[in-house]
Amino acid sequence: MVSVVPQELPVAVIGAGPIGLAAAAELVGRDQEVVVFEQGDEPAAGVRSWGHVRLFSPWSELTSPAAERLLAPTGWAAPNGKRYPTGTAWITDYLAPLAAVLGDRVRVGATVVGVSRLDRDLLVESGRDEQPFVLHVQSSDGSIERVFVRAVIDATGTLSVPNPLGSEGYPVSGETAHADRILYGMPDATADGNPCAGKAVAVVGSGASALTSLIALTSDEVHTPGSRVVWVLRRGTVGNSYGGGDADELPARGALGARVREAVTDGRIEVVTGFRAIAVEDADTTHYNNNGSDSDSDSDSDNDADGRVVLVSSDGRRMEGLDQVVCVTGFRPDLSFLSEVRLDLDQRLQAPAKLAPEIDPNWHSCGSVQPHGYDVLAQPEEGLFLAGMKSYGRAPSFLAMTGYEQVRSIAAALAGDLDAANEVELTLPDTGVCGGAGLFDSEEGSGGGCCGPVGPQPVSLGGLSTAGGLGGLS
Repeated sequence: MVSVVPQELPVAVIGAGPIGLAAAAELVGRDQEVVVFEQGDEPAAGVRSWGHVRLFSPWSELTSPAAERLLAPTGWAAPNGKRYPTGTAWITDYLAPLAAVLGDRVRVGATVVGVSRLDRDLLVESGRDEQPFVLHVQSSDGSIERVFVRAVIDATGTLSVPNPLGSEGYPVSGETAHADRILYGMPDATADGNPCAGKAVAVVGSGASALTSLIALTSDEVHTPGSRVVWVLRRGTVGNSYGGGDADELPARGALGARVREAVTDGRIEVVTGFRAIAVEDADTTHYNNNGSDSDSDSDSDNDADGRVVLVSSDGRRMEGLDQVVCVTGFRPDLSFLSEVRLDLDQRLQAPAKLAPEIDPNWHSCGSVQPHGYDVLAQPEEGLFLAGMKSYGRAPSFLAMTGYEQVRSIAAALAGDLDAANEVELTLPDTGVCGGAGLFDSEEGSGGGCCGPVGPQPVSLGGLSTAGGLGGLS
Protein backbone atom coordinates (compact mmCIF):
# COMPACT_ATOMS: atom_id res chain seq x y z
CA MET A 1 0.00 0.00 0.00
CA VAL A 2 1.41 3.38 -1.02
CA SER A 3 1.13 6.02 1.73
CA VAL A 4 0.73 9.51 0.29
CA VAL A 5 -0.56 12.68 1.98
CA PRO A 6 -2.36 14.66 -0.74
CA GLN A 7 -1.97 18.04 1.01
CA GLU A 8 1.82 17.74 0.79
CA LEU A 9 1.81 17.14 -2.97
CA PRO A 10 2.16 19.70 -5.77
CA VAL A 11 -0.54 20.85 -8.16
CA ALA A 12 -0.13 19.48 -11.68
CA VAL A 13 -0.66 21.69 -14.70
CA ILE A 14 -0.95 19.78 -17.97
CA GLY A 15 0.25 21.87 -20.90
CA ALA A 16 2.95 24.56 -20.95
CA GLY A 17 1.11 26.90 -23.29
CA PRO A 18 0.05 30.48 -22.46
CA ILE A 19 -2.66 29.40 -20.02
CA GLY A 20 -0.72 26.55 -18.43
CA LEU A 21 2.30 28.78 -17.77
CA ALA A 22 0.00 31.48 -16.39
CA ALA A 23 -1.54 28.90 -14.03
CA ALA A 24 1.93 27.98 -12.80
CA ALA A 25 2.78 31.66 -12.26
CA GLU A 26 -0.42 32.14 -10.25
CA LEU A 27 0.38 29.15 -8.05
CA VAL A 28 4.00 30.20 -7.51
CA GLY A 29 2.78 33.65 -6.56
CA ARG A 30 0.68 32.02 -3.84
CA ASP A 31 3.57 29.83 -2.61
CA GLN A 32 1.96 26.67 -3.95
CA GLU A 33 4.07 23.81 -5.27
CA VAL A 34 3.44 23.15 -8.95
CA VAL A 35 4.74 20.96 -11.74
CA VAL A 36 3.93 21.58 -15.41
CA PHE A 37 3.94 18.76 -17.97
CA GLU A 38 4.53 19.63 -21.63
CA GLN A 39 4.53 16.95 -24.32
CA GLY A 40 6.54 19.10 -26.73
CA ASP A 41 10.31 19.40 -26.66
CA GLU A 42 9.96 23.05 -25.69
CA PRO A 43 7.33 25.08 -23.84
CA ALA A 44 4.45 26.52 -25.87
CA ALA A 45 4.72 23.83 -28.54
CA GLY A 46 1.19 24.54 -29.73
CA VAL A 47 1.93 28.22 -30.32
CA ARG A 48 5.11 27.27 -32.17
CA SER A 49 3.03 25.34 -34.68
CA TRP A 50 1.40 28.60 -35.81
CA GLY A 51 4.24 30.96 -35.01
CA HIS A 52 3.95 32.68 -38.41
CA VAL A 53 0.44 33.95 -37.61
CA ARG A 54 -0.06 37.48 -36.28
CA LEU A 55 -2.49 37.56 -33.36
CA PHE A 56 -5.52 39.83 -33.45
CA SER A 57 -5.20 40.51 -29.72
CA PRO A 58 -2.67 43.22 -28.75
CA TRP A 59 0.17 42.68 -26.29
CA SER A 60 -1.87 44.37 -23.55
CA GLU A 61 -4.22 41.36 -23.58
CA LEU A 62 -1.61 38.62 -24.02
CA THR A 63 0.35 38.70 -20.77
CA SER A 64 -0.80 37.42 -17.41
CA PRO A 65 -0.52 39.82 -14.44
CA ALA A 66 0.86 37.00 -12.27
CA ALA A 67 3.45 36.19 -14.93
CA GLU A 68 4.45 39.85 -15.16
CA ARG A 69 5.04 39.92 -11.41
CA LEU A 70 7.16 36.78 -11.63
CA LEU A 71 9.19 38.18 -14.54
CA ALA A 72 9.74 41.67 -13.11
CA PRO A 73 12.77 40.81 -10.92
CA THR A 74 14.60 39.46 -13.99
CA GLY A 75 14.53 42.83 -15.74
CA TRP A 76 11.90 41.72 -18.23
CA ALA A 77 10.02 44.62 -19.80
CA ALA A 78 6.51 44.26 -21.12
CA PRO A 79 6.26 44.76 -24.90
CA ASN A 80 4.39 47.73 -26.35
CA GLY A 81 0.79 47.00 -25.34
CA LYS A 82 -0.66 48.42 -28.55
CA ARG A 83 1.28 46.16 -30.91
CA TYR A 84 0.18 42.80 -32.31
CA PRO A 85 2.80 40.04 -32.09
CA THR A 86 3.13 36.91 -34.14
CA GLY A 87 3.00 33.59 -32.35
CA THR A 88 6.79 33.41 -32.55
CA ALA A 89 7.15 36.84 -30.95
CA TRP A 90 4.69 35.83 -28.22
CA ILE A 91 7.04 32.98 -27.37
CA THR A 92 10.31 34.88 -27.70
CA ASP A 93 9.25 37.99 -25.81
CA TYR A 94 7.04 36.45 -23.13
CA LEU A 95 6.34 32.73 -22.98
CA ALA A 96 9.96 31.53 -23.20
CA PRO A 97 11.18 33.96 -20.51
CA LEU A 98 8.25 32.92 -18.31
CA ALA A 99 9.08 29.23 -18.73
CA ALA A 100 12.72 30.02 -17.91
CA VAL A 101 11.73 31.73 -14.66
CA LEU A 102 9.58 28.75 -13.72
CA GLY A 103 12.66 26.62 -14.27
CA ASP A 104 12.55 22.92 -13.44
CA ARG A 105 8.88 23.20 -12.50
CA VAL A 106 8.30 22.81 -16.26
CA ARG A 107 8.98 19.32 -17.60
CA VAL A 108 9.17 19.08 -21.39
CA GLY A 109 8.95 15.88 -23.41
CA ALA A 110 6.50 14.63 -20.80
CA THR A 111 3.15 13.47 -22.16
CA VAL A 112 0.36 12.82 -19.69
CA VAL A 113 -1.35 9.70 -21.02
CA GLY A 114 -3.61 9.10 -18.02
CA VAL A 115 -5.10 10.80 -14.96
CA SER A 116 -6.58 8.70 -12.17
CA ARG A 117 -6.95 8.37 -8.41
CA LEU A 118 -4.46 6.29 -6.47
CA ASP A 119 -5.50 2.61 -6.61
CA ARG A 120 -8.90 3.51 -8.10
CA ASP A 121 -10.29 3.40 -11.59
CA LEU A 122 -13.41 5.23 -12.75
CA LEU A 123 -15.76 2.71 -11.15
CA VAL A 124 -14.46 2.69 -7.58
CA GLU A 125 -16.23 5.06 -5.18
CA SER A 126 -14.88 4.19 -1.74
CA GLY A 127 -12.46 6.80 -0.36
CA ARG A 128 -12.01 8.35 -3.78
CA ASP A 129 -11.77 12.03 -2.82
CA GLU A 130 -9.23 11.31 -0.07
CA GLN A 131 -6.75 9.80 -2.52
CA PRO A 132 -4.19 11.79 -4.50
CA PHE A 133 -4.27 11.98 -8.25
CA VAL A 134 -1.87 9.76 -10.15
CA LEU A 135 -0.59 11.09 -13.47
CA HIS A 136 0.74 8.52 -15.90
CA VAL A 137 3.50 10.43 -17.68
CA GLN A 138 5.22 9.08 -20.78
CA SER A 139 8.76 10.24 -21.51
CA SER A 140 10.29 10.58 -24.95
CA ASP A 141 11.86 7.13 -24.56
CA GLY A 142 8.41 5.57 -24.09
CA SER A 143 8.75 4.82 -20.39
CA ILE A 144 5.82 5.55 -18.07
CA GLU A 145 6.23 7.29 -14.71
CA ARG A 146 3.54 7.58 -12.03
CA VAL A 147 3.45 11.07 -10.48
CA PHE A 148 1.35 11.88 -7.40
CA VAL A 149 -0.31 15.32 -7.22
CA ARG A 150 -3.05 16.90 -5.13
CA ALA A 151 -4.92 18.69 -7.91
CA VAL A 152 -4.89 18.87 -11.71
CA ILE A 153 -5.38 21.83 -14.07
CA ASP A 154 -5.85 20.55 -17.61
CA ALA A 155 -4.69 23.35 -19.93
CA THR A 156 -3.83 21.19 -22.92
CA GLY A 157 -5.95 23.19 -25.35
CA THR A 158 -7.46 21.63 -28.45
CA LEU A 159 -4.87 22.21 -31.20
CA SER A 160 -3.73 18.59 -31.17
CA VAL A 161 -7.12 17.37 -32.44
CA PRO A 162 -8.26 19.32 -35.52
CA ASN A 163 -11.70 18.63 -36.88
CA PRO A 164 -11.73 16.70 -40.17
CA LEU A 165 -13.11 17.81 -43.52
CA GLY A 166 -16.35 15.92 -43.07
CA SER A 167 -19.31 17.94 -41.83
CA GLU A 168 -20.53 14.89 -39.90
CA GLY A 169 -17.49 14.96 -37.63
CA TYR A 170 -15.57 12.10 -39.25
CA PRO A 171 -12.87 12.07 -41.93
CA VAL A 172 -14.33 11.75 -45.41
CA SER A 173 -13.46 8.99 -47.85
CA GLY A 174 -9.92 9.53 -49.10
CA GLU A 175 -9.02 12.10 -46.44
CA THR A 176 -6.42 9.91 -44.78
CA ALA A 177 -5.03 8.61 -48.07
CA HIS A 178 -4.52 12.17 -49.34
CA ALA A 179 -3.09 13.57 -46.12
CA ASP A 180 -0.12 14.94 -48.04
CA ARG A 181 -2.52 17.27 -49.86
CA ILE A 182 -4.36 18.48 -46.75
CA LEU A 183 -3.09 21.10 -44.32
CA TYR A 184 -4.87 21.22 -40.95
CA GLY A 185 -3.97 24.75 -39.97
CA MET A 186 -3.05 28.11 -41.39
CA PRO A 187 -0.54 28.26 -44.27
CA ASP A 188 2.68 30.22 -43.90
CA ALA A 189 2.92 32.65 -46.81
CA THR A 190 6.64 33.19 -46.23
CA ALA A 191 7.72 29.55 -45.86
CA ASP A 192 10.35 28.20 -48.23
CA GLY A 193 8.91 25.70 -50.67
CA ASN A 194 5.36 26.73 -49.81
CA PRO A 195 3.08 24.09 -51.40
CA CYS A 196 0.34 26.72 -51.79
CA ALA A 197 2.33 29.26 -53.81
CA GLY A 198 0.85 29.71 -57.26
CA LYS A 199 -1.42 26.71 -56.78
CA ALA A 200 -5.11 25.86 -56.72
CA VAL A 201 -6.09 25.78 -53.04
CA ALA A 202 -9.43 25.23 -51.31
CA VAL A 203 -9.91 26.65 -47.80
CA VAL A 204 -12.61 24.77 -45.89
CA GLY A 205 -13.93 26.64 -42.86
CA SER A 206 -15.71 29.80 -41.75
CA GLY A 207 -13.93 31.15 -38.66
CA ALA A 208 -11.08 33.57 -38.12
CA SER A 209 -8.56 30.85 -38.95
CA ALA A 210 -10.20 30.49 -42.37
CA LEU A 211 -10.08 34.25 -42.90
CA THR A 212 -6.42 34.33 -41.85
CA SER A 213 -5.65 31.50 -44.28
CA LEU A 214 -7.42 33.26 -47.13
CA ILE A 215 -5.44 36.42 -46.49
CA ALA A 216 -2.18 34.46 -46.51
CA LEU A 217 -3.09 32.72 -49.78
CA THR A 218 -3.87 36.01 -51.54
CA SER A 219 -0.69 37.72 -50.30
CA ASP A 220 2.03 38.78 -52.71
CA GLU A 221 4.31 35.97 -51.52
CA VAL A 222 1.87 33.27 -52.58
CA HIS A 223 -0.66 34.62 -55.08
CA THR A 224 0.42 34.67 -58.71
CA PRO A 225 -1.53 35.00 -62.00
CA GLY A 226 -1.83 31.20 -62.00
CA SER A 227 -3.21 30.95 -58.46
CA ARG A 228 -6.72 29.83 -57.61
CA VAL A 229 -8.15 30.28 -54.12
CA VAL A 230 -11.56 28.81 -53.27
CA TRP A 231 -13.35 29.51 -49.99
CA VAL A 232 -15.51 26.49 -49.20
CA LEU A 233 -18.39 27.07 -46.79
CA ARG A 234 -20.71 24.39 -45.45
CA ARG A 235 -23.47 26.91 -44.74
CA GLY A 236 -25.80 28.00 -47.49
CA THR A 237 -24.69 31.65 -47.59
CA VAL A 238 -21.64 33.60 -46.47
CA GLY A 239 -23.81 35.32 -43.84
CA ASN A 240 -21.71 36.61 -40.94
CA SER A 241 -18.60 34.63 -41.92
CA TYR A 242 -16.83 37.92 -42.68
CA GLY A 243 -17.10 38.79 -39.00
CA GLY A 244 -18.10 42.04 -37.35
CA GLY A 245 -15.93 44.43 -39.36
CA ASP A 246 -15.88 47.94 -37.90
CA ALA A 247 -18.27 46.84 -35.13
CA ASP A 248 -15.69 44.39 -33.75
CA GLU A 249 -14.11 45.79 -30.59
CA LEU A 250 -10.87 44.00 -31.53
CA PRO A 251 -9.99 46.05 -34.65
CA ALA A 252 -7.46 43.54 -35.94
CA ARG A 253 -10.05 40.78 -35.76
CA GLY A 254 -12.63 42.90 -37.55
CA ALA A 255 -10.12 43.74 -40.26
CA LEU A 256 -9.72 40.06 -41.22
CA GLY A 257 -13.17 39.88 -42.75
CA ALA A 258 -12.84 43.25 -44.44
CA ARG A 259 -9.67 42.14 -46.23
CA VAL A 260 -11.23 38.86 -47.31
CA ARG A 261 -14.36 40.62 -48.56
CA GLU A 262 -12.14 42.90 -50.67
CA ALA A 263 -10.29 39.90 -52.12
CA VAL A 264 -13.63 38.25 -52.99
CA THR A 265 -14.81 41.43 -54.69
CA ASP A 266 -11.56 41.66 -56.65
CA GLY A 267 -11.93 38.08 -57.86
CA ARG A 268 -8.90 36.71 -56.05
CA ILE A 269 -11.13 34.41 -53.98
CA GLU A 270 -13.96 32.23 -55.26
CA VAL A 271 -16.74 31.48 -52.78
CA VAL A 272 -18.58 28.15 -52.80
CA THR A 273 -21.44 27.74 -50.32
CA GLY A 274 -23.49 24.78 -49.15
CA PHE A 275 -20.58 22.44 -49.93
CA ARG A 276 -20.32 19.55 -47.48
CA ALA A 277 -17.49 17.26 -48.46
CA ILE A 278 -17.94 13.50 -48.51
CA ALA A 279 -14.78 12.48 -50.38
CA VAL A 280 -11.30 13.48 -51.49
CA GLU A 281 -10.41 11.78 -54.78
CA ASP A 282 -7.53 11.57 -57.16
CA ALA A 283 -8.19 13.59 -60.28
CA ASP A 284 -8.99 10.48 -62.36
CA THR A 285 -10.52 8.18 -59.74
CA THR A 286 -13.95 6.80 -58.89
CA HIS A 287 -16.80 9.25 -58.35
CA TYR A 288 -19.04 9.16 -55.28
CA ASN A 289 -22.79 9.40 -55.08
CA ASN A 290 -24.31 11.74 -52.51
CA ASN A 291 -24.61 8.85 -50.08
CA GLY A 292 -20.84 8.25 -50.23
CA SER A 293 -21.03 5.02 -52.23
CA ASP A 294 -19.02 4.30 -55.38
CA SER A 295 -20.30 5.08 -58.85
CA ASP A 296 -18.70 4.47 -62.21
CA SER A 297 -15.25 5.87 -62.87
CA ASP A 298 -15.05 8.94 -65.07
CA SER A 299 -12.35 8.18 -67.57
CA ASP A 300 -13.04 11.48 -69.33
CA SER A 301 -12.05 13.66 -66.38
CA ASP A 302 -10.65 17.04 -67.38
CA ASN A 303 -7.91 16.66 -64.78
CA ASP A 304 -4.59 15.06 -65.48
CA ALA A 305 -3.25 12.47 -63.07
CA ASP A 306 -0.71 15.01 -61.78
CA GLY A 307 -1.25 14.51 -58.05
CA ARG A 308 -4.11 16.95 -57.84
CA VAL A 309 -7.25 16.07 -55.93
CA VAL A 310 -10.99 16.59 -56.23
CA LEU A 311 -13.35 17.50 -53.41
CA VAL A 312 -16.77 15.86 -53.71
CA SER A 313 -19.85 17.21 -51.91
CA SER A 314 -22.90 15.40 -50.60
CA ASP A 315 -25.05 16.97 -53.35
CA GLY A 316 -22.79 15.59 -56.08
CA ARG A 317 -20.78 18.71 -56.88
CA ARG A 318 -17.11 18.24 -57.67
CA MET A 319 -14.35 20.77 -57.04
CA GLU A 320 -11.75 19.75 -59.56
CA GLY A 321 -8.00 20.27 -59.93
CA LEU A 322 -6.94 21.17 -56.40
CA ASP A 323 -3.27 21.15 -55.49
CA GLN A 324 -3.91 21.68 -51.78
CA VAL A 325 -6.78 21.67 -49.32
CA VAL A 326 -6.55 23.82 -46.17
CA CYS A 327 -8.84 22.41 -43.49
CA VAL A 328 -9.66 24.97 -40.79
CA THR A 329 -12.93 23.55 -39.51
CA GLY A 330 -12.16 23.95 -35.82
CA PHE A 331 -10.78 21.73 -33.07
CA ARG A 332 -11.99 19.38 -30.38
CA PRO A 333 -10.58 18.45 -26.95
CA ASP A 334 -8.55 15.32 -26.34
CA LEU A 335 -10.38 13.52 -23.52
CA SER A 336 -8.62 10.18 -23.93
CA PHE A 337 -6.29 10.64 -20.95
CA LEU A 338 -9.21 11.62 -18.68
CA SER A 339 -11.11 8.37 -19.12
CA GLU A 340 -10.57 7.26 -15.50
CA VAL A 341 -11.73 10.45 -13.79
CA ARG A 342 -15.24 11.82 -13.47
CA LEU A 343 -16.27 14.58 -15.84
CA ASP A 344 -19.40 16.67 -16.27
CA LEU A 345 -19.25 17.87 -19.87
CA ASP A 346 -21.88 19.21 -22.20
CA GLN A 347 -22.90 16.48 -24.63
CA ARG A 348 -22.51 18.77 -27.65
CA LEU A 349 -19.55 21.00 -26.87
CA GLN A 350 -17.52 18.67 -24.61
CA ALA A 351 -17.00 21.73 -22.42
CA PRO A 352 -17.77 21.99 -18.67
CA ALA A 353 -21.54 21.67 -18.40
CA LYS A 354 -21.95 24.86 -16.36
CA LEU A 355 -20.06 26.92 -18.94
CA ALA A 356 -21.50 25.40 -22.11
CA PRO A 357 -24.77 27.40 -22.28
CA GLU A 358 -22.72 30.61 -22.36
CA ILE A 359 -20.40 29.64 -25.23
CA ASP A 360 -22.52 27.43 -27.50
CA PRO A 361 -21.81 28.67 -31.07
CA ASN A 362 -25.26 27.54 -32.15
CA TRP A 363 -26.57 30.58 -30.28
CA HIS A 364 -23.65 32.85 -29.46
CA SER A 365 -21.27 34.94 -31.55
CA CYS A 366 -21.39 38.38 -29.95
CA GLY A 367 -19.11 37.95 -26.95
CA SER A 368 -21.99 37.74 -24.48
CA VAL A 369 -20.37 35.20 -22.14
CA GLN A 370 -20.85 35.89 -18.43
CA PRO A 371 -18.03 35.90 -15.86
CA HIS A 372 -17.03 32.47 -14.58
CA GLY A 373 -14.37 31.07 -12.28
CA TYR A 374 -13.09 27.95 -10.57
CA ASP A 375 -16.54 26.69 -9.56
CA VAL A 376 -17.77 26.64 -13.16
CA LEU A 377 -14.61 24.90 -14.42
CA ALA A 378 -14.37 22.32 -11.62
CA GLN A 379 -15.24 18.72 -12.43
CA PRO A 380 -17.03 16.15 -10.27
CA GLU A 381 -13.58 14.65 -9.65
CA GLU A 382 -12.70 16.98 -6.79
CA GLY A 383 -9.50 18.90 -7.52
CA LEU A 384 -9.72 18.57 -11.32
CA PHE A 385 -10.25 21.69 -13.45
CA LEU A 386 -10.42 22.31 -17.19
CA ALA A 387 -8.98 25.69 -18.16
CA GLY A 388 -8.00 27.69 -21.21
CA MET A 389 -9.07 26.62 -24.66
CA LYS A 390 -9.75 23.13 -23.31
CA SER A 391 -12.58 24.62 -21.23
CA TYR A 392 -14.35 25.70 -24.43
CA GLY A 393 -14.45 22.15 -25.79
CA ARG A 394 -15.53 22.34 -29.42
CA ALA A 395 -16.61 25.97 -29.19
CA PRO A 396 -14.43 28.60 -30.90
CA SER A 397 -13.74 32.22 -29.94
CA PHE A 398 -11.54 31.83 -26.88
CA LEU A 399 -9.34 34.73 -25.75
CA ALA A 400 -6.09 34.47 -23.81
CA MET A 401 -7.22 36.96 -21.18
CA THR A 402 -10.20 34.70 -20.48
CA GLY A 403 -7.82 31.89 -19.59
CA TYR A 404 -5.67 34.15 -17.44
CA GLU A 405 -8.65 35.04 -15.27
CA GLN A 406 -9.76 31.41 -15.17
CA VAL A 407 -6.46 30.20 -13.74
CA ARG A 408 -6.22 33.15 -11.35
CA SER A 409 -9.52 32.03 -9.83
CA ILE A 410 -8.49 28.35 -9.78
CA ALA A 411 -5.13 29.09 -8.14
CA ALA A 412 -6.81 31.22 -5.49
CA ALA A 413 -9.24 28.41 -4.71
CA LEU A 414 -6.45 25.83 -4.47
CA ALA A 415 -4.60 28.15 -2.08
CA GLY A 416 -7.72 28.37 0.09
CA ASP A 417 -8.48 32.02 -0.73
CA LEU A 418 -12.11 31.63 -1.75
CA ASP A 419 -12.83 35.35 -1.46
CA ALA A 420 -10.32 36.06 -4.23
CA ALA A 421 -11.41 32.99 -6.18
CA ASN A 422 -14.98 34.25 -6.27
CA GLU A 423 -14.07 37.82 -7.24
CA VAL A 424 -13.80 37.17 -10.95
CA GLU A 425 -14.04 40.12 -13.27
CA LEU A 426 -13.38 40.47 -16.97
CA THR A 427 -14.77 42.69 -19.72
CA LEU A 428 -14.30 41.15 -23.14
CA PRO A 429 -14.36 42.83 -26.56
CA ASP A 430 -17.53 42.32 -28.55
CA THR A 431 -17.19 40.57 -31.90
CA GLY A 432 -19.65 42.88 -33.62
CA VAL A 433 -21.64 39.85 -34.78
CA CYS A 434 -24.96 38.74 -33.35
CA GLY A 435 -26.34 35.32 -34.20
CA GLY A 436 -25.52 31.66 -34.07
CA ALA A 437 -22.52 30.27 -35.91
CA GLY A 438 -23.94 26.78 -36.26
CA LEU A 439 -26.79 27.65 -38.61
CA PHE A 440 -27.93 25.34 -41.39
CA ASP A 441 -29.11 26.50 -44.82
CA SER A 442 -32.76 27.14 -44.04
CA GLU A 443 -31.97 28.91 -40.78
CA GLU A 444 -29.42 31.39 -42.12
CA GLY A 445 -30.33 34.89 -41.03
CA SER A 446 -33.34 33.68 -39.06
CA GLY A 447 -32.71 36.14 -36.23
CA GLY A 448 -31.90 33.55 -33.57
CA GLY A 449 -28.81 33.57 -31.45
CA CYS A 450 -27.52 35.52 -28.50
CA CYS A 451 -29.39 38.71 -29.24
CA GLY A 452 -32.74 37.26 -30.30
CA PRO A 453 -35.46 35.31 -28.53
CA VAL A 454 -35.23 32.27 -30.81
CA GLY A 455 -33.79 29.07 -29.38
CA PRO A 456 -32.53 28.16 -25.90
CA GLN A 457 -31.74 31.12 -23.66
CA PRO A 458 -28.30 31.34 -21.98
CA VAL A 459 -27.98 30.68 -18.28
CA SER A 460 -26.43 33.45 -16.20
CA LEU A 461 -23.38 32.23 -14.31
CA GLY A 462 -21.68 34.03 -11.47
CA GLY A 463 -17.96 34.65 -11.80
CA LEU A 464 -15.74 35.37 -14.83
CA SER A 465 -16.22 36.03 -18.58
CA THR A 466 -15.09 34.76 -22.00
CA ALA A 467 -15.32 35.37 -25.75
CA GLY A 468 -13.20 36.04 -28.83
CA GLY A 469 -10.33 33.83 -29.96
CA LEU A 470 -6.82 32.98 -28.77
CA GLY A 471 -4.97 35.47 -30.88
CA GLY A 472 -5.38 34.48 -34.49
CA LEU A 473 -6.65 31.05 -33.57
CA SER A 474 -10.35 31.41 -33.04
